[in-house]
Amino acid sequence: MTIFMHATLPGVTPAQYDALNAELRSLPGDTFAGCLSHTCVPSEAGVEIYDVWDSEEAMDKFAAVIMPVAEKQGLPAGPDRPRVQQVHNFWIPGSG
Repeated sequence: MTIFMHATLPGVTPAQYDALNAELRSLPGDTFAGCLSHTCVPSEAGVEIYDVWDSEEAMDKFAAVIMPVAEKQGLPAGPDRPRVQQVHNFWIPGSG
């Protein structure tokens, strides 16, 4: 089941996000397996993450990878689990 995920990362700056993303991209294997789209938006709170995943299991597998990396970089932990909702329809314009 395709899901939409929204997470607020309070106190995280765009530069910290970029460093985290760079390290995740350098890991072997397909770190982002199952992520259909990803958007990061700076906000007054920190950064807001909006993802579409092919399943909640894929998102949870990614979370198991990202959490130790974020902790190693000293990023603050979010207070709550991300908001997850079932997707009714998802498409990318121009993809067919």
